[in-house]
Amino acid sequence: MINTPHRSYPVTDRSYVAILKREVRLLATELSFSAKKLGEIDIIIAELTSNLVKYAREGELLVRPITRTVNPGLEFISLDNGPGMVDTRRMMTDGVSTGGSLGQGLGAIGRLADVFQLYSLPGRGTVGLVRVFQKPVSPPIQPALADVQAVIVPRLGETACGDGIYSRLTTTALKVFLSDGLGHGLLAQKATQQALRTLESQYELNPATWLTAVHRATINSRGLAGTGAVFEFASRKWKLCGVGNIRAQINGSQKTRGYMAQNGILGYNIPRTLIEQEFSYEPGQCLIMASDGIQTRWNPARYPGAGRYDPTILAAAIYKEHARRTDDVSVLVARIY
Repeated sequence: MINTPHRSYPVTDRSYVAILKREVRLLATELSFSAKKLGEIDIIIAELTSNLVKYAREGELLVRPITRTVNPGLEFISLDNGPGMVDTRRMMTDGVSTGGSLGQGLGAIGRLADVFQLYSLPGRGTVGLVRVFQKPVSPPIQPALADVQAVIVPRLGETACGDGIYSRLTTTALKVFLSDGLGHGLLAQKATQQALRTLESQYELNPATWLTAVHRATINSRGLAGTGAVFEFASRKWKLCGVGNIRAQINGSQKTRGYMAQNGILGYNIPRTLIEQEFSYEPGQCLIMASDGIQTRWNPARYPGAGRYDPTILAAAIYKEHARRTDDVSVLVARIY
């Protein structure tokens, strides 16, 4: 899977909502949503933006098409630094409101969306996750072995994105890779796209081998930073290998272990020997990676309870509080079940 970047929309007042709804409707139409679904998406956008303006005064809405699947969809991530909520479950119930309204908004989203989650910290704001698919979503017959989600946002004011995510899940292993093309814009995007295409033909379970292949494939590009990780279900161990300034951390309930990538630039100059580092698994553990578009002081311990939600929630919370806004941004969260 190669994740599509999110489109970022600032939500500062109600006058912008009509423009936002029009752009989202065009995107949904390209994905062949039915007229009924288009109307439901309009309602979801209206309710999300209304809550941002009403309670937080302003915020941000991230929108991403979900493709490369038999059931395409749209993902919406609502972000604000407002007062937050003490009881999100109660606030998602029809008829409950803290702003003097009827409180129907969040309840309406819950009825219309295939996925709807709220994560909030009093005094630090709220992250809302909504996914809508073309067709009804049935519960999986078997629980997933792992889940990989990411927030990827181009530099403010640009559409080309030099950051990218690749992941592949099989019955034997999970493979993930985060790429950050040098700089930003089209040349950075081209370097990352070449790297991700190269990974689609790499079947080894050794991330050092992928990095060597990516390096050779991107020699004529601007170059990139990249870190790859493999989790083998038989050995219950992570293997990581990276070059450049991608920060990676394996966060568990008992301990957090950081990974330091080697110096160099894929496509330009890499160490003669690429060293893989192994980490043992513990229940509740997740892998977090972030490009240098995220400030380095992020700490998953500052988001208590986020492990009970979709991995997108933690990625979005880190993005909300630590994005530099002067570069492409990516945060990946991979969780083993």
